[in-house]
Amino acid sequence: MSPAPPAPAAPEPLSVVGIGADGWDGLPAASRQALCAAEVLIGGARQLALLPAECTGERVPWPSPLRPAVPGLLAAYAGRRVCVLASGDPMFYGIGRTLSEVIEEQAATGAGRAAGVPPATALRILPHPSSVSHACARLGWPLEDTEVVTLVGRPTENLVRALYDGRRVLVLSAGAGTPAEVADLLRAHGFGPTRMRVLEQLGGPRERTAEGTAHDWDAPPGDPLNVLALDCRRAPGTPALAAVPGLPDAAYEHDGQLTKRHVRAATLAALAPAPGELLWDIGGGSGSIAIEWLRAHRSCRAVSVERDPVRAERIGRNARTLGVPGLRVVTGAAPAALDGLPTPDAVFIGGGLTAPGLLAACWAALPAGGRIVANTVTLESEALLADWYRRHGGELVRLAVAHAVPVGGFTGWRQAMPVTQWAAVKPLPAAPSPTALPQENEPS
Repeated sequence: MSPAPPAPAAPEPLSVVGIGADGWDGLPAASRQALCAAEVLIGGARQLALLPAECTGERVPWPSPLRPAVPGLLAAYAGRRVCVLASGDPMFYGIGRTLSEVIEEQAATGAGRAAGVPPATALRILPHPSSVSHACARLGWPLEDTEVVTLVGRPTENLVRALYDGRRVLVLSAGAGTPAEVADLLRAHGFGPTRMRVLEQLGGPRERTAEGTAHDWDAPPGDPLNVLALDCRRAPGTPALAAVPGLPDAAYEHDGQLTKRHVRAATLAALAPAPGELLWDIGGGSGSIAIEWLRAHRSCRAVSVERDPVRAERIGRNARTLGVPGLRVVTGAAPAALDGLPTPDAVFIGGGLTAPGLLAACWAALPAGGRIVANTVTLESEALLADWYRRHGGELVRLAVAHAVPVGGFTGWRQAMPVTQWAAVKPLPAAPSPTALPQENEPS
């Protein structure tokens, strides 16, 4: 018998080395060794310039845009010793995450194996202290109690939902102009008294700090490599926005098409947002349900479907004002406008219930375990919800809210229109009945 052919050699791990503003001098021995041994060095132009001549590998700057170029670069240099440079900790808002995701996607489709790309387990991550770790060390802030918001490639409005009186926030800047943009946003949202510190070139020989308040911030743009530290202070008279659902109605721009505060809180409780989940908000109106779903957790996702173009634009404005500019707004009438949307984890129907096929389309789109909540104030839609409750179970409730108002020289109750709400969870498929086995005295 001929001997079995030798197993193919394992591909070289893809090394990812974190580097700080202190450059080569701040790297540990393992990181230096990986960089010197690499045949190909990939990184930003600033990072590559920090390497000494003894790193002899071919230097490849990242193209722009970066993410679409990653698969091609991995394939082009497959089989060679590749080292990727990252700022600070590669797995903290860094290139390490992008590389891991792309490699896993390719492995799942087989494209990575065909191109000789190593699996994600072959990534070798050599981290450096992140700018956040450096900043907390300089400020004396406990890292675990400090909110971190990145504005690198993201709208400045993402910062809004982190603004609470007394909260400490670190902002990863997109460049030299970020501090001024943040100061403008803080003033616009009633946080002018906030103390701002710009920490530049953290950990390097050119480290520098600029300080002031958002109200009087007029510092010229400094170094583009900076982190912004905020001691949040709310100006007197600025309304406080809670971290839980049920924001004041006045927080929204609307034309009357708004799920009111108390009903909104009950609706979000029934929808039960969880990290990473996707909501369809159908009949968005002012977008309040989708917006407060997104505010529940940074990884939550939502699509608001609104047939009126004016209201759809208003939803976008409300989302930016309340710190969730990532809300996707689809202008069109459901159910036709639902075609092509990603599978939801939950669906809210706040308008258009009687549109032919809408409820059926939403129910069909939900996976097993998905939730649906529908609100109405009309008898016609209430009858429809009662029929779906009869067929699919769940909960059918009536929400009634009354507000105290002046009645002459006294005070009485003014009843708002009651809201009928149906909430249900799509059940798992029924398990097949077990096949009966023949007994010993029965023919098989």
